[in-house]
Amino acid sequence: MTSLEGQFLIAMPDMDDDRFAESVILLVGHGDEGAMGLVVNHELANLRFADILDELDLGDPDAVIRLPDSIRQRAVMRGGPVETGRGFVLHSSDYKSGNTYPVTEGICLTATVDILRAMAFGPAPHSALFALGCCGWSAGQLEDEIVGNGWLTAPFSRELIFDTPVEDRYEAALASLHITRATLSPDAGHA
Repeated sequence: MTSLEGQFLIAMPDMDDDRFAESVILLVGHGDEGAMGLVVNHELANLRFADILDELDLGDPDAVIRLPDSIRQRAVMRGGPVETGRGFVLHSSDYKSGNTYPVTEGICLTATVDILRAMAFGPAPHSALFALGCCGWSAGQLEDEIVGNGWLTAPFSRELIFDTPVEDRYEAALASLHITRATLSPDAGHA
């Protein structure tokens, strides 16, 4: 199968695993050894970016309190059920460190505390999405799930990640394929 890195997975309505119900996942890696992705449309309830800064002691508490609400109240995504204590940042390519991995079309992935400091105190990437945890598939597992009608694939859209409200991302991902919830059938056939 051709690499799906940089594309979206959209959960089908009859997804067997409730952790992925109505999920949109950006695949940040896909190859012969497996795949990795981040859910981009499920927020962690009652957890904000300022809470992460406090917990990791990434800045003077008074400085964190003085941060603008746009930074303090930034959502934290539930990136997936694997490594749930680890943070991952999808961001625009204007931020780079030695640990930054290019994903697709000007979007990168960084998983270090340095980017969290940069997001809070500068210089920050122009656009960023912070997630705790990720999704992982062993060799051939994702391909089997796609063939088994667990997922649709959709082309990458920067706007979907950074400009579309979180609660609208599932519908927007479907719309990119000219599909709506009403027209999406949980049953699929193979020709």
